[in-house]
Order: sequence, then structure tokens, then C-alpha cells
Amino acid sequence: MNKLLLCVVGPTASGKTELAITLAQQYNTEILSADSRQVFTELNIGTAKPTSEQLNTVKHHFINSHSVNMLYTAGDYERDALAILHRLFKTNDVVVLCGGTGLYIKALCEGLDALPYGNEERRQALNNTPIDELQEILQSIDAPYYYGIDINNKQRVVRAIEVYEVSGKPMSSFLLAQKQHRNFDIIKVGIDLPRQELYNRINSRVDEMMCNGLLNEAQQFYNQRELNALKTVGYKELYDFINGDYTTLNEAITKIKQHTRNYAKRQLTWFKADSVTWIKNAEEVVELLKNRSVD
Repeated sequence: MNKLLLCVVGPTASGKTELAITLAQQYNTEILSADSRQVFTELNIGTAKPTSEQLNTVKHHFINSHSVNMLYTAGDYERDALAILHRLFKTNDVVVLCGGTGLYIKALCEGLDALPYGNEERRQALNNTPIDELQEILQSIDAPYYYGIDINNKQRVVRAIEVYEVSGKPMSSFLLAQKQHRNFDIIKVGIDLPRQELYNRINSRVDEMMCNGLLNEAQQFYNQRELNALKTVGYKELYDFINGDYTTLNEAITKIKQHTRNYAKRQLTWFKADSVTWIKNAEEVVELLKNRSVD
């Protein structure tokens, strides 16, 4: 029987971490994180990383693994995650993946095609374009990709527009090309929460982040706010507040909640189009795997 990569996927704040840890303990294995922000060592509160207690309970990979000053792509993740899986599968029948970055998960499970590059002058022009204009362009030329990424990540938005302009094909068409063969089985499960419950969890998480010092964390990196890692929900709104774009801190917090809910909707759109089995709890996953005779 092939080894198994058990992917716990879904929107932010849906309870993926807790489920992944339960499953990793069930199968005495380790966890690969598939979160494009939790890789960054310097960012803790705003990325909703697993707690120190959770990290000590089960070994995690790709948590605190890179600096915000490093550019880390989905292609890098594919290469590094495959190398770790090769090692872990020597002693484990199951490895658990946990995360909501659809592009990372697709890269690992299916591979990515080589993407074309445009010229530096045009790329610079796109980088100088306001992010909201770029988002509108991306949504009009490639809605599937728009719903699968953090659209506040300017680098990814610019790259997708560049690929379209050079090739005449949307970025999503490259992701849907011939899947690469993996020598392990893949099962994807997602937690099926009522929409309002998910939104309540998101709002509560943002409040908790603020109580835990998210504003202070953002301020520490104010001079590095142009880094891609910091152009994401939670940090971007606080920098807008510091810069005077919002009148009050509460207005910025409201925007963080709104933009996080919007991101969760895009994540759900991405995963609903994938082969995900939606479940309520860990017991349903164990039942799902019984046919594979996994102990």
C-alpha cells in the first residue's frame, strides 16, 4: 500500500491546526504546514501560528523556517516539502499536511508548470500600480487564481498578470496542466463549518490577536512594511492606521475582520473546486481511512 499524505485544508480560523494535531497523534506522525505566512520566523501573532504547546506536542515543518527578508515561492515549497516527505515516509505510513494556502498545496500535490517571464520594465510598472487596480485586473483575467491567493500579496498578483500578458493564458491554466505523478496517495479533508460560525471564529481570533499585541508586532516591522510578507491582512490595515488612512484603531480592526472574512471566502471557493472531503471531526477522518487499513 502506498504511503499517505493526509491534507487538512480549508479557510482560516476553521480549526485546521487542532484537527491536524489530533490526526498526527492518532497516526504517530509529523505535520507539514502549508501556510505561506507561518513560515516566517519574525511574524507570530498576525499569522495565527500554532502555540508553543502545540508545536511541542507534534513536530511541525515549515513553521518559523524562513526570514521575512527571504522570498519563498510555491515552487520552493514544492521542492522542500517533497524532500521532507521522502525522509518521513521512510519511517511513517502517514504524514499530515495542514494549511490554507491553496497554491502551496497544489504545488506539492500536483506540481507546477514552468512559468514564462516578461520584461523588467513592465514588471516595474505593475509594481508601481496601486494594489486595488491590480486586483481588479487579476479578477477580470483569471478569477480562479484570484480566489485562490492572498490578493493583498502584490508580488503574486503582479506575477499572475505578467504571466497572462506574456503567454495569453491565465495563471490558473498552468496550475491545471498535466498533474505530476506522486509516489504517495493523497487524501484531502476540510472542516465543514456553517458560514456564520466561521465568521464568528474569525472575528474572535482578530480580537484575540489585538489583545495579544498585534499592533505592537506590526509596529516593530514598520520600516520593513514593503516586504511581501507584511503586505497581508492584519498587518496592512494596521500600517494604514499608522499612516493615518484610518481615523481610529477600531476602524482598522473592523477592516482586518472584513478582509479576513473575504480571504476565507476565497479560500472556500478554491477548496470547493478541489477534491476535498468535508468532515465534522477527526472521527470521520479515521472512518474515511479505515478502507485503507491504516493503523
